[in-house]
Amino acid sequence: MANTVTTSYGSLGSTSSGLLQRVRENDQDGWRRLVRLYGQLVLYWCRRANVPRDDRADVFQEVFRAVARHIGEFQRERTGSFRAWLRSIVHTKAVDYFTKRGAGTGAAGGTDTYRRLLEVPDEQGASQSASLLPNEEILVLRQAMAMVQPEFEQRTWQAAFSTIIDGRTATEVAEELGMTPAAVRKAKSRVLQRLRAEMEGLLD
Repeated sequence: MANTVTTSYGSLGSTSSGLLQRVRENDQDGWRRLVRLYGQLVLYWCRRANVPRDDRADVFQEVFRAVARHIGEFQRERTGSFRAWLRSIVHTKAVDYFTKRGAGTGAAGGTDTYRRLLEVPDEQGASQSASLLPNEEILVLRQAMAMVQPEFEQRTWQAAFSTIIDGRTATEVAEELGMTPAAVRKAKSRVLQRLRAEMEGLLD
């Protein structure tokens, strides 16, 4: 039975293998789309971990190398959401970064930063409500929406974006775009259906 991913924006239940399966099969386009989907979030986590700007690209690469090595081990039922799993990898690589730089002996951020990192749970097994902030969810969902945008007529995509991301009502969006509320709801449904097929197991 396919999993159903529920967010504050509605059900993103999934019905096909989509992007996650392509990544597991080492499909290069799939990998590019995965990096696009989660790259900004990984950099955001690196920034929050006080990894210096000049070194974030290196940590970023280490994170996705680890994803490539271990993607076959990701199982939503066992490891939790993909974002929680990915965040645990970022946490590990950030700790590795500071460890290699002497845990404060000349390392950017100093000993206090390193100790704080060690005290922060890696999110593996943590509840979604505790580990995933709303702004992180929106960041990933915006990227997902941008990835499927070329597949839709602009007004259809805009209607979906305004209701899914901005949280506006179908009536408000209909008045703005010259559509009926029913047409707006249909546009939202079409885009969500596409997201379900493409992002199975990846969106929370």
